Amino acid sequence: MNRILIIDDEDNFRESLSQRLKVRGYENITLNSGLNAMKVVRTNDDIDVVILDRMMPDMNGEQVLREIKKYRPEIQVIMLTGHGTHESAMEVGKLDAFKYLQKPCELEVLIEVIGNARKAKIRAMASHEIPNVKKGNIWTWMKGVHNSKPGIIILGFAIFASIMLLPAPQRLHELLGFEKTAQSTDINIGYSDYKNMEVGQNVAEYYGKKSKTEKTIINSDGTKSTIPLSVDESVDRARIMIGVLIVAALFWATGAMPIGITALLVGVIMYLGGILKPNDAASAFVKDSVIFVFGVLAFSKAITKTGLDRRIGLILLGSSKKIRLYLFLFLPLFSISCSFLSEHALVAFIMPVLLIVYLKSIERVGIQEDYKYAVMLFLALNFAANAGGPGSPAAGGRNAIMMGILSDYGMAPTFGQWVQYGLPFVPVMALVIGTYFYFACYRKSKVKGINLSSIVKDASKKIGPMTKSEYKTTAILVLLIILWVGFSDVLGMGGPVLIALVLANIFRIISFRDISKIQWEVVALYAAATALGKGLAITGAALFIADWFISVLPEALMSGAGLAMSVGVFTGIVTNFMSDGAAVSAIGPITVPMAKIAGAHPWMVGLITAFTSSFAYIFVIGTPNNAIVYTMAKNPNTGEQLVKLGDFLKHGIAVWILSMLVIFFWVILGYWQIIGF
Repeated sequence: MNRILIIDDEDNFRESLSQRLKVRGYENITLNSGLNAMKVVRTNDDIDVVILDRMMPDMNGEQVLREIKKYRPEIQVIMLTGHGTHESAMEVGKLDAFKYLQKPCELEVLIEVIGNARKAKIRAMASHEIPNVKKGNIWTWMKGVHNSKPGIIILGFAIFASIMLLPAPQRLHELLGFEKTAQSTDINIGYSDYKNMEVGQNVAEYYGKKSKTEKTIINSDGTKSTIPLSVDESVDRARIMIGVLIVAALFWATGAMPIGITALLVGVIMYLGGILKPNDAASAFVKDSVIFVFGVLAFSKAITKTGLDRRIGLILLGSSKKIRLYLFLFLPLFSISCSFLSEHALVAFIMPVLLIVYLKSIERVGIQEDYKYAVMLFLALNFAANAGGPGSPAAGGRNAIMMGILSDYGMAPTFGQWVQYGLPFVPVMALVIGTYFYFACYRKSKVKGINLSSIVKDASKKIGPMTKSEYKTTAILVLLIILWVGFSDVLGMGGPVLIALVLANIFRIISFRDISKIQWEVVALYAAATALGKGLAITGAALFIADWFISVLPEALMSGAGLAMSVGVFTGIVTNFMSDGAAVSAIGPITVPMAKIAGAHPWMVGLITAFTSSFAYIFVIGTPNNAIVYTMAKNPNTGEQLVKLGDFLKHGIAVWILSMLVIFFWVILGYWQIIGF
């Protein structure tokens, strides 16, 4: 049982209260001074609640409270004193005391407050990201809690050690040691930089030269020369990347440690493993997509701060008077919009509004939380945005990558042709997603019959007419969208949002302090995902993974629709462990030539590769949409994470399977058979 700490310099009162609480089942520690309390609080991690006297000889209650919150912010403090004043109550309130009670206080009242304080401690731990570790046997310790699961951590490092200690697969040696002949029969034709390799050069030599990891030796005459990276050395680095991919995916999926710490672990292993030179390793973490994620999260602060998010939500959610309309009308329209506009930006604009909808909905029903309702609102939006990816070449960088790969073979589709093959998938998949969440979450939620549009309207009324800050933010937002749509080929996706942030600061809409409050661990997570993609591609690890998958395919699935289905499954799996763009970069160069060899139309295989790279539902690292939703799905009042990593895993797998079924039967075996190639 966790303990209560009683701090009071009146011996009789302190001991009497201690005995009365013990009779009620509350284990407690009694102290007569604030100085002793500091030592106990800092060295005991099983203190739940502190009952604190205000007037003591060495330190007054306010000073003790301030020190407790400094070292243990999750501990709830009840100020119990006979010397209370209005001013002291206000001061205690500023210091985040849980409750201010006059002494003497009825025991029943105090016990009720203690019970509420113990519940508040759990919420405070979540808010301050402190693992709620429970004591028990070795199994309890191994199982752990969210962000602290020793058993999973040990398992992850055991898997990594096994990959490094066991003999490397012979096929990995063959792929990295095969010399380029520029023939279609080259087994390493799927290497990400195959086009840039010289004839006669193998992947190991190219990787060592490209990454500057070749060995430098001093000759007998004092001159320096470089020795190419050997195949064995290259194989070891590829195995490191395969190992870190498995470990990172395991930790992110299970919440074994904080996602930001796992992201740092990826960097640590890449540095220690010598995958890239330090400067190149650092640059692998800072790609345009990472700047984009950071910028979107920061600019969403400006939108929320001015109240513009509520007005945007009123426009977009105006027709959603019922949850069914949200699931079966709004989501398809939203998904189609994501096919032509920045899906990440649209998600970032809608999420703050949905958070308001969630908080007001549970308030109207009179409950403190509705987990199923939150998951339905946020993940349905997230997955519908992902499903908009196949709609057009403008839907994401992964589509641009595939257009480039197909153009290398002189057969890239036009914008209109891509839309013809991809857009019919989008509304159908959005309806499937809406149906899934209706049965999986909404029917089990406590919130029923809520008018979403009325909530947004009520929220908009409270903030009054448009302010100057909102007009300025709107102008910057319009400029941002114009830059994304018209100049992303020059400025990328990150450049425009950095411009928007600078303008927002110049016009006094947002400060750097506001920007610093974003959830940086999500930025670190996505940076680690891009670094993983870079490391897997350049070492040849991605080539080995793709080659292994192709080798296990039955011969019946190596042509036509069967080949497209197989490629779709493989890409759909890989994109959840890397990132959508990295998956297409690694797999696209393999699947397109594979289609030519197998006699299938490259469009069929190439488009399916791009389409299924949108199905990054399972892990947060798959796409910026996931990172944005995970970051913003947090109760601002309690700090509770409303959508957890396990929700992505659970519902993501289900929606991934549904997406593959729609791709198989509605797309490949459906309207594609009518359109033809």
